[in-house]
Parts: sequence; C-alpha cells; structure tokens
Amino acid sequence: MTRVPVNPALLRWARKRARVAQEDLAVKFKKLPEWERGETKPTLRQLEAFARAVHVPFGYLFLDEPPNESLPIADFRTVADTANFEASPNLIDTLYAMQRRQAWLREHLIENGAEPLAFAASARLDDDPGAVGREIRRALGLDGGWAAGVRSWQDAVNELRRMIEQVGVMAVINGVVGNDTHRRLSVAEFRGFALTDLYAPLIFVNGADAKSAQMFTLAHELAHIWLGEEGLSGFESLLPGGTEVEDWCNQAAAELLVPSRELRECWMQARRAEDPFGALARSFKVSSVVAARRAMDLRLIERSAFFEFYERYTDWEHKGGATSSGGDFYNSQNARVGKLFATHVIGAAMGGEIGFREAYELTGLRGRTFQDYAGRLGIMLS
Repeated sequence: MTRVPVNPALLRWARKRARVAQEDLAVKFKKLPEWERGETKPTLRQLEAFARAVHVPFGYLFLDEPPNESLPIADFRTVADTANFEASPNLIDTLYAMQRRQAWLREHLIENGAEPLAFAASARLDDDPGAVGREIRRALGLDGGWAAGVRSWQDAVNELRRMIEQVGVMAVINGVVGNDTHRRLSVAEFRGFALTDLYAPLIFVNGADAKSAQMFTLAHELAHIWLGEEGLSGFESLLPGGTEVEDWCNQAAAELLVPSRELRECWMQARRAEDPFGALARSFKVSSVVAARRAMDLRLIERSAFFEFYERYTDWEHKGGATSSGGDFYNSQNARVGKLFATHVIGAAMGGEIGFREAYELTGLRGRTFQDYAGRLGIMLS
C-alpha cells in the first residue's frame, strides 16, 4: 500500500485550523498521532479522507510548509485591543461562497444593463452617522414605530431583510456553511460581514446568533454598504472604543433601528419598568444591550449603568440565554439564498444564460428542492 510523503507540520496545522483536538480526530484516524510525529505516513485514500474531515483543500497538504492564509476582506473584530485570531475553515468557506455569489450577480446585472446603486459607497466617515442612519431608514421605507407593530423578533428580522433586498442589497442569514448542518458557524468568531459593490452589494449575518442580535447586525452591515467599507464584524463591537469604521457603523445602525426621537419618547415610560432595557428591546425589536447602549449614547443613563448592565447581560448570554432557534426549511432557504439572488439565478437558468447545474451550484439547492423553492417564489419551472 503506497504511503504519501506529507510534512507532519501540515497535518498539525490542518487539524488546528479546523479547531479539532487530536484525540477527537484520532477516533476516525487511529494513526493520526503517529502521522503528526512523522513516525508513519498516511495512504492517499487516508489523506483524502483527512482533508475532507478538516475541510482543507487537498492540495494544501502537499505544500512544503503551512500556507499563510489571510482573510479576503478587512477584519474589524476586536477584543480589548488583542490580536484577532485565525479564521476557521467554516468562516473562510462562507466568505468565498458569498464572494462567488456576488461576482456572478455583478456580472449578470452589468450584462443586462443595470445601473450602479446610488447609495452604495455614498457616505464618508466624516459624515454624521446619525444623519446617514436616517437616510438609510428613508431609503428602506421604514415608518416610525414600525418595529413595535411587528409580532416577533423573527418577523422583524424577516421584514428588515426583505426591505434591504428590495433596494438591491443581497441579505443572507445563515448559521451553517451552505446547507451543511454539521458545520455550524461560531458567533464567538464573527457576527457578520459586508461585501461592498456598486452593483451587487452583499451582507451576511451569522444565523447562529440570537434574533435580536441579528437585527442589529443587519443594520450594522448595511451601514458598511453605505460607507463603502467591506469587512468582517464581531466580538464586543457594541462596546465604546472600537475602530473608527465600526463605531461609525454602530452609530448609523443605532439611529436606523432605534431613532433618537422615538427612544426619548419611549424612555419616560420604560424607565419605570422593572426591566427598562428589555421593554425598549421589545418595542424596537433589538437586543437589550443595543437598547442600553443607545440610552447611554443619548445620555439617558450613565456609562457606569451601561457597563453594569452589560456585564450582567453578557454573563446571561454566555450561559445560553440568547440563542437562535431553527425554522421551516423553505423559510431557512429564503434567508440563506434570498429572493433577490435566487430570482436572478432562476431567471438566467430558464432563459438559457446558464445551465441548471450551475444554478444548483450557485444556490446550493438541487433537483426537486430547487424546483420547489422556485415555486415558493412564484416561479414555475415546469
């Protein structure tokens, strides 16, 4: 049986990159400890299976040394000014999948005579973020108090995502890589990202996050599109003292979701509630910590009160108090694919611009599932 000469350092790198302990992976690959020490070498079939298990491109394992992988977009994640950690395969694969989706739609729109989106990259860092937040609100057609009239956080997320797609921005929410439920995305690693473009901007929200947090991430990443600054967001981005871009986007998103005038009006009653920030959160369909941060920014509460509440909230959140639940398969697909993107892909396939195999690859849906989803969008394929 032919053994493959592979650098043990690459095997260790690939396993650590996938964030899998050696003892866990050794359940499937009994000789893994020996491979990593260079005492024995895997067969070609074993190496292929190993690459699939750790989600690493097979060719990487034949390099002389581990590659220096860098994120294809700016990294705005911060944790108390410490260095950002290496991206996981799940994040990297998600980023590349969304970039492929964006590249296809951009080319498709340009070929069909689309005009650039006027709002994309229309703002600057020296613009008032509050004013830009109100501008975004007008562009989306959000009426005053709209969130209070929505039944649940899930409905609010769906409505906001629908409005975002109506103005031409792909809005994707997914908690796994594609449709692979075994590859869950980590909220601890990132909450969302924005891919800017004048024709096909895209925002991605980590669907593993709580619905109330998804609301703010949608708004935050949309502010990135207005600013023309693509990048990855996450960690404790709501705390004061982040990067200039993140602080600006936070302020614009806060005004979009929790307008200062409406908050001041609600505060007089909410402040008397047992849980004032929870009351505000329910009214505006945001998380309690977003409501508290907004109250601090408007000087309705002291900074010390915000940080005291923030510590309690994050302690509760880390214990599992804020999690996302699953949903109907086709509702999930609508969030993972999006009506904006799916409509263009399905139309291109029906018009002969692309084959159905390419349409399947672009959407991640195949055969009957693809046909049924198209039907849900009101498009009959047969």
